[in-house]
Amino acid sequence: MKYIKYIAFFVALLCADLLSTDSFAQIVPDTALTDPIPLAAEIKADTSINMDSVLEIAPPHLPFEPIPKRAGLYAAIIPGAGQLYNRQYWKIPIVIAGLGTAVYFFQDNLQFYQSYRKAYLQREQDPNNRTLYPRYEKEQLKQLQNNYRQNMDMTVLFGVLGYAAQILDAVAAAHLKNFDVSRDISMNMSPVASPNGIGFGLVMNFK
Repeated sequence: MKYIKYIAFFVALLCADLLSTDSFAQIVPDTALTDPIPLAAEIKADTSINMDSVLEIAPPHLPFEPIPKRAGLYAAIIPGAGQLYNRQYWKIPIVIAGLGTAVYFFQDNLQFYQSYRKAYLQREQDPNNRTLYPRYEKEQLKQLQNNYRQNMDMTVLFGVLGYAAQILDAVAAAHLKNFDVSRDISMNMSPVASPNGIGFGLVMNFK
């Protein structure tokens, strides 16, 4: 009888334990006990949505696209400003040096032209007046005057051409700023089937 009491007590405890486990299973859903991953998946999904919104707010960096008309206008106002706008800084010293050389030779030729012209006018008014360039005759002074005037005109012409060239360069460089020359342009030979037979064809790829 003593052992029967202990056995009955042990069975009662086991039944109570089983009843408590079933009640806990009814209170807590099965998914919460067996699969805690959906909660982490939801957090990850929310995180991805936030990252996409951040990418939409901050677009990728785009290359600089100069406007040709604006580049030409800047170059027309100030020589070299169009190259500065196009970010071709190495061209600015070339433009300044070219136009500076034209200005220097123009002033130099103008100075000699005015000097010989003044001497020629003095000699024409008074043939005996040899205060300026006494070793030259009147005809020689006239020839020197004409030569320096021609040099001055040529300097002006080249200066105007250089001024126009730097404007055209600024406009063309703005058009070709982001022109991609690294694309696949290839040529190869491949067999080609035709009604007359099999031969070789020339294939060119422009992508």
